[in-house]
Amino acid sequence: MPSETDAAPKTPNIICIVVDDLRWDELGCAGHPYVRTPHIDRLAKEGTMFRNAFATIPLCSPSRASILTGLYPHGHGIVDNVDRSVESHRLATFPQQLQQAGYETAFIGKWHMGNDSSPRPGFDHWVSLRGQGTSNDPEMNVDGETLHEKGYTTDLLTDRTIEYLREKGEQPFCLCLSHKAMHPETSQGPDGKLSDPNASNFVPAERHCGLYSGVSIPRRPNADSGGKGKPALSRSLDGVAPLSLETGSSDEVILGRQRMLAAVDDGLGEIYRVLEETNRLDDTLIVLTSDHGYFYGEHGLSVERRLAYEESIRIPLLMRCPGIVPVGETRDQMATTVDLAPTFMELAGVKIPDGLHGESLKVCLDEPAAAGRDELLVEYYSDAVFDRIQNMGYEAIRTADWKYIRYVDLEGMDELYDLRNDPYEVSNLIDDPAAAANLENLKRRLRELVATTGGVVR
Repeated sequence: MPSETDAAPKTPNIICIVVDDLRWDELGCAGHPYVRTPHIDRLAKEGTMFRNAFATIPLCSPSRASILTGLYPHGHGIVDNVDRSVESHRLATFPQQLQQAGYETAFIGKWHMGNDSSPRPGFDHWVSLRGQGTSNDPEMNVDGETLHEKGYTTDLLTDRTIEYLREKGEQPFCLCLSHKAMHPETSQGPDGKLSDPNASNFVPAERHCGLYSGVSIPRRPNADSGGKGKPALSRSLDGVAPLSLETGSSDEVILGRQRMLAAVDDGLGEIYRVLEETNRLDDTLIVLTSDHGYFYGEHGLSVERRLAYEESIRIPLLMRCPGIVPVGETRDQMATTVDLAPTFMELAGVKIPDGLHGESLKVCLDEPAAAGRDELLVEYYSDAVFDRIQNMGYEAIRTADWKYIRYVDLEGMDELYDLRNDPYEVSNLIDDPAAAANLENLKRRLRELVATTGGVVR
């Protein structure tokens, strides 16, 4: 285990691991009652865990673009999950900045900004799944060559990562490992709708199929709220059942996802092992996070993870690098996906370009009492995948104590939550006279936040 006095590597290697749809509370180190993630927990034990980390959009493609660019979706232009292959070739990413500064860069895994899996600028080595990818026997683009691999995708991505790390020379490297797990197998019809959005299509590795059998699955106190006080969710829509305990994620779905996570944790253990064998572990900044969360029945929700509630936008964020990241500590400052790019640049000694929306987290690592950010923007541009949330594009602002959600296309359906006293977002205070001053303040701050980051209030 590293000590507090370990010297910081002059130019740290960087491994950024993004797990698909991983909730912030789904780890052993986050206090989950039965999920076992020993290798992820090691990051918390030997590094620092941010307990208030958030996605700035709870949707795969744009969130991944925000991680890479340090920009909100309205700044980088990847605002949904449609095929934005052309736009994603034009993104200005932190690996490009590190590459220009002498880092060797690699991407392995799910790119998902378009179906085109060809190499993107800024990466010396490239292994990408096509589109969403598959859980078994995936098609991979390896440095421009299309290969059809046999095996479980999470394990194959780990194998590619280990192979890359073993071949590394003395040059500092930046590796982005982007997992398919814990995303389900999905298919869409000609109308863009999911063929069976409520099916349990989560595919664990064969060795994990029986994991956690017989456990009692905890449910949060808002699981039986049924969308009460949320006019947008309570709309009467043709063919859409009212929210209830029955419309939330089933035990089978939850266990399928958690079983998928086990292979991700196994893979991190292999990464530790090869870094130790090559004497690089303590010279490498390892970061693990997610693109967004997932609903386990909160408010009666399941697959509609595009909403601005805590279960959808909160994500894990763990870092380990002796001498740079404090050992065995936590941070309660708010952190977001747009903060990762400037953090990596600063820790690598690379000049942070002007115009990024994120803020480096180095000051929070260095100073436990640092103020950190006092607000963050969450935005979503409506799509037609889930009937329940049609026309529910929004702009939202979250502070340490409050959240205001403004629906762009729906009149009179906004939401306001006092998070300090209502952490489960059950009581919508939008019409409460006692909260009127807070509402007006948040409306003003939301307008300013969008405007100062180059956006236009929709």
